[in-house]
Amino acid sequence: MRGQVLGVDRTSGEGQISGEDGHRYTFRPDDWSDAKGPAVGARIDFAIEGTRALRIFRLPDSDVASVGVVRPPSNDRNKYVAALLAFFLGVLGIHRFYLGRNGTAVLMIVISATIIGLLVTTLWSFIDTVRYLVMSDAEFEHRYARRFA
Repeated sequence: MRGQVLGVDRTSGEGQISGEDGHRYTFRPDDWSDAKGPAVGARIDFAIEGTRALRIFRLPDSDVASVGVVRPPSNDRNKYVAALLAFFLGVLGIHRFYLGRNGTAVLMIVISATIIGLLVTTLWSFIDTVRYLVMSDAEFEHRYARRFA
């Protein structure tokens, strides 16, 4: 049967298809036989089993470039913001709070209470600044992406 993708849940990958027969069918990510996966508005060919779509393939004439699923940013933390915070407010551990590393942020505040501690946290925050700037975007995202349950 042929149809069109109506919607896709961004977190679970599950969605709904409108078939040419006028019925709606649900699908899961593992129902796709197409490497591209689902996109809202895509014209597709699929098999049905009850109210579920199986073995889903995107049709070659499907124009989904303009109607693809808009992905949310994968990471709400920015390595340049973290580097600036580390450079200007690093001795207080503000950059560590920003990245969700609260334990080491509190440790930096406690260490900064002495003159020698200020020297240590200044060096520590400078190293963090350079590290964030040199780190690839993929590695930064892997280390510091916020994990939602």
